[in-house]
Amino acid sequence: MKRRDFLKSTTLASGVFLIPSFLKPFESLALDELSGYKNLVIVQLSGGNDGLNTVVPYGMDVYYQKRRSIALPQSELIRLDDLQGLNPNMGALREIYDQGWMTVLNSVGYPNPDRSHFRSMDIWQTASNSDEYLTTGWIGRYLDSNCQSCKDPYAAIEVDDTLSLALKGKSSKGIAVKDPAKLYNNTREPFFREVIENHDKHLNEDNLGYLYKTMIETYSSAGYIQKTSKTYESKGDYPQTGFANQLKTVSQFINSGLKTRVYYVSLSGFDTHTGQKDQQGRLLKQYSEGMAAFLNELKSTGKLNDTLVLTFSEFGRRVEQNASNGTDHGTANNVFVFSGKLKKPGIYNDAPDLINLDNGDLRYKIDFRQVYATVLDRWLDVNNSNILNRQFSGLDFI
Repeated sequence: MKRRDFLKSTTLASGVFLIPSFLKPFESLALDELSGYKNLVIVQLSGGNDGLNTVVPYGMDVYYQKRRSIALPQSELIRLDDLQGLNPNMGALREIYDQGWMTVLNSVGYPNPDRSHFRSMDIWQTASNSDEYLTTGWIGRYLDSNCQSCKDPYAAIEVDDTLSLALKGKSSKGIAVKDPAKLYNNTREPFFREVIENHDKHLNEDNLGYLYKTMIETYSSAGYIQKTSKTYESKGDYPQTGFANQLKTVSQFINSGLKTRVYYVSLSGFDTHTGQKDQQGRLLKQYSEGMAAFLNELKSTGKLNDTLVLTFSEFGRRVEQNASNGTDHGTANNVFVFSGKLKKPGIYNDAPDLINLDNGDLRYKIDFRQVYATVLDRWLDVNNSNILNRQFSGLDFI
């Protein structure tokens, strides 16, 4: 067999001969060696989703007083209890909620909140204080920890073309994979492959350049992800939206046995300063239908109990609507948690207090790092203080 044909016809095997020895071990993994540990899926709603029109406090008169034209009528809501109900566009989650696969955390935020999209997203992704600037993400620091199954880039995958700060650590990072086949083909382009083949044989883990090491890891991971993910073809009934397609890809990865601990997806467009009801309604419909399809497929394949889904947005909106039938940047918000194995499904804590406000904004009752601490301690099996740089008390949703 000619060398060129050999390179074309093999994926992982060729990678073994092309990369330094310290990166070889995860190339030789056999499918029957894959472990079935717990998966974490993080969903980011970018733009600052309005939590009060997502989980609606319809039992509070002040909600209708503050939102004369954008308040959602009680008759249209999906009632969760005598005080709160879901946005009518979230009907796909009715059964999910009734099955006990969903927990709603109210009034989640942090001290001295920042209303800038970029800064607040950095705070959520790095788990920093509002006056602290970190260059590593909370998942990235988890990858940096002594987690023995987190040493390879595909231990955390973002279904996108770029990698968020949340997945970047000091010595380790996740990998961005929107399309496994496309990533694989791109890493097998002549120029990319030539650089990999002609590396300095004297380079090792200590003196290997950052860029070159990243290329090697990407080349290697692309082959592994492409080969492994092809072993499962999704059978779920997903809507034809970009967000649902991200979750479908995650389902393919999980059900194929990919050795990945954390997945990261996002849905943008929630900066609803004007015409909020229709814009947010369309987005929440996409979110709910995609999430329901994803969770139902995991249930059918027996993976739901081993998967935890966490949904957040960088901040909520102000309690009172603005003059443009929208809402401006606010503070505390709701967080959704999904799994087949929740300790406290339903509404976890009290509804937001719409009267005792902080200059027109909700006061947070749960620090978002308490949510992270719970996930780290009870799901990912690491001490949260090692990742969050201080000890946070956990919650009881798992």
